Amino acid sequence: MADLLKIDAKAPYRVTDEERAAIAAAIDEDELCRLALELGNIPSPSRSEAAASQYVFDWMQREGFNPRTAGATPERQNVIGEYGGSAEGANLLFTAHLDTESPTYEPDLDNAKYRPETLANREWLECWLEDGKLFGYPIANDRGPMSCFMIAAKALRKAGIPLAGKLYLTACPGEIGPEPIEDRKGIDYLGKDIGAHYLFHHGGVAPDYAIAAEGCDFGLTWIGCGYAVFRIRIFGQGVFTPILDYPGDPLQHPNPIYRLGPIIEALHDWGMTYPDRHRYESAGGISVPKTQIDSIKAGIPYSFGTGTEVVSIYLEAGLTPRQKAADVQHELAALMRQFDIEGFDIEPMVVRHGFEADAQDVAPLVAAVADATEFTLGEKLQRANPVYSSMWRDQNVFNMHRIPAVTTGMPRWRPTPGDMAKSALIYALTALSICGRAPEEASKAAYKPVYGDNPF
Repeated sequence: MADLLKIDAKAPYRVTDEERAAIAAAIDEDELCRLALELGNIPSPSRSEAAASQYVFDWMQREGFNPRTAGATPERQNVIGEYGGSAEGANLLFTAHLDTESPTYEPDLDNAKYRPETLANREWLECWLEDGKLFGYPIANDRGPMSCFMIAAKALRKAGIPLAGKLYLTACPGEIGPEPIEDRKGIDYLGKDIGAHYLFHHGGVAPDYAIAAEGCDFGLTWIGCGYAVFRIRIFGQGVFTPILDYPGDPLQHPNPIYRLGPIIEALHDWGMTYPDRHRYESAGGISVPKTQIDSIKAGIPYSFGTGTEVVSIYLEAGLTPRQKAADVQHELAALMRQFDIEGFDIEPMVVRHGFEADAQDVAPLVAAVADATEFTLGEKLQRANPVYSSMWRDQNVFNMHRIPAVTTGMPRWRPTPGDMAKSALIYALTALSICGRAPEEASKAAYKPVYGDNPF
């Protein structure tokens, strides 16, 4: 990892040694570990985030963060808590996602994608502490970092430090996916549109800066890749099997399935050069976009006898902040034209562009994270590994709307409770650096917890 570009900027508020000590003392490592395990052990695949949302809402209500919800559907709610905002100061928003990558748990679909032993992996839905390390995909992605900023906010309250600007604590559904495609369409299959994107527009938040809390091995990036999923349809002819004549060249076979070999080989060669041709580097990170065929669909298994006239390849392509989906579509069309086939078409089924923060606008937030990281870890903040700036992170939602946003957080894989406590401390110190400390009188006059009716 490389050092971040030195930017002549400072955080809005200078945290004192006494404040650092008070916040560090207020972070209970055991409490943080319990929170992460309890939250992580609530099954929360995409489209099934309701129970995890409820848990976060209840926790925020107990801890006095005055939570509310905002969701496109009753079952998939964003949860928003608040702290501070009683005086003049910048507003900071933390966000993390409630859903975790997992099988669909629809047997016919999962059996077409996963081996039996992969489906049996307990880490899809379970989390546990073993040999001093935390196991389970939900903690790695993303309820571990979520737990860190929840405890960070609690530590600020326990330490008796009121914030001048407002701190938003948000937990969102849908960041993992899925995406509506073909027969799986409509609101039931919405992913990112109902998470942080919906939150930004309908959640009653007005941040000056945002942090997408995700595992980054304590690195930081302010750029993020998007992606496009292209459907390449190859056309042929259906021929009744008993009258079929076999051509010597598979590309001349009437059934387009037989034409896949050379086409897949060409897509593979194209994909091998794609990362280097589109690599993007800035002060805030390195994006190395990659491509992969995610699915192939052809024919109807139970309606056989004439082959098929259509075969579809579903290809995913990463998009750096400097790429457009149209550019990739042109590349794919040029590749397909080299084949002597009856016909093809290419359609982008999903398009999400990548984004980055303006380097100068995001500089105060980077300075705050850098100060907090150096105090906590005893080493300078590093630019995140390129893998973390070569994928979608919800910082994209805020950077696309000109809210300077970064991603930073604990070790992504097999963190220790101590790692998580360090991440919580970095988050808490950053929040104070950005929001500033409110005068005690303003805090007492302005903050009145409101608990209201439980919306679930």
